[in-house]
Amino acid sequence: MGRAFLIVLDSVGCGAAEDAAAYGDEGANTLLHIAQGCADGRGDRPGLRAGPLRLPVMGGLGLSLAVAASCGEAMPGLPSPDRARGMWGYGVETSSGKDTPSGHWEIAGAPVASGWGYFPDTRPSFPPDLTAALIAEAGLPGILGDRHASGTAILDELGEEHIRTGKPICYSSVDSVLQIAAHEESFGLERLYDVCRVARRLCDRLRIGRVIARPFLGDAASGFVRTPRRKDFAMPPPEGNVLDRAASAGRDVVTLGKIGDIFAHRSTGREVKAPGNMALFDALLAETASLRDGGFLFANFVDFDTEFGHRRDVPGYAAALEAFDARLPAFVAALRPGDIAIVTADHGNDPTFRGTDHTREHTPILAFGPGLPGGSIGRRETLADIAETVAAHLALPSSGPGRSWLAGR
Repeated sequence: MGRAFLIVLDSVGCGAAEDAAAYGDEGANTLLHIAQGCADGRGDRPGLRAGPLRLPVMGGLGLSLAVAASCGEAMPGLPSPDRARGMWGYGVETSSGKDTPSGHWEIAGAPVASGWGYFPDTRPSFPPDLTAALIAEAGLPGILGDRHASGTAILDELGEEHIRTGKPICYSSVDSVLQIAAHEESFGLERLYDVCRVARRLCDRLRIGRVIARPFLGDAASGFVRTPRRKDFAMPPPEGNVLDRAASAGRDVVTLGKIGDIFAHRSTGREVKAPGNMALFDALLAETASLRDGGFLFANFVDFDTEFGHRRDVPGYAAALEAFDARLPAFVAALRPGDIAIVTADHGNDPTFRGTDHTREHTPILAFGPGLPGGSIGRRETLADIAETVAAHLALPSSGPGRSWLAGR
């Protein structure tokens, strides 16, 4: 029996969804606008990259064709082959929101059935009873922030006061999230995690999707930097997703990056983390070599989103895409006959768009493997089609609203 590899390029969307205007995202298009920025010079940065966007591997698999099918425009600089080497198309998220859990849960075959809770973009942002309970139950002298903010900007603003007072920095965004930042040395990493565990329990009744620990180091003189020891405390996903099905069938399950956090560490098998996209790619190659027949590997490459999308960094985003593409041949070569690999995304984060938040977009879908034919899989009306395709390939039970493009089930 072959194996299945599901790789999520976090935030690499391919065109505004039909309901994007309801989210303030009409006109967003992460991939197209990056390619256009590279074509007109906005993607140039001395010492990093210059010129048109170069993605020969994903282009040959049908990436530009998927973008064109989604939005009607091809990506400048990318090949648009008459016969792509992979199956290509795009997916439409049916869950409400444009955040990481809803996208990943739907990809795994379990769309979010009811809406998330959100904190308003006001000052203060958090309900007074939530703040009071967090301070009392976590034994805090108080909190700082209490508003929507950029995670890097708020560290620059409040990092020194946090160290002086011992008050953690609490902030949110348009996503269903409470983020808590604290200095690893002066506050303590394990103490930060404990505070987030308290916050997770308190946020359950509000249906807040994630509480995120955001540890950082540094000082006011040298600057503050976030460390790779971030930890997400998510609401548990709906039952019956493809991870649950693979685990129940006794299959090898390996999850890379923040997949374990997103799925509340349920049915996530052996969890492997690494600091950054290239270290994650090293782990992907190592795990591909050892994954047993019938196994399932689910990976998230987060740098596209956290390092470049939210920071509205076109050259950095473009360089990260090119670096990923340059390493794909080694992964393709490691696939065995009978394997399937699917590369997709969970939402958008257009670095040319206003603000610093995710964007409500379609997501590209590229599927390939030894012996798999190329060609269009068209528009997939739910991201859950990805899970059902994985399930069909691995001979797992069918469940949920998705429909496999391999088996038609």
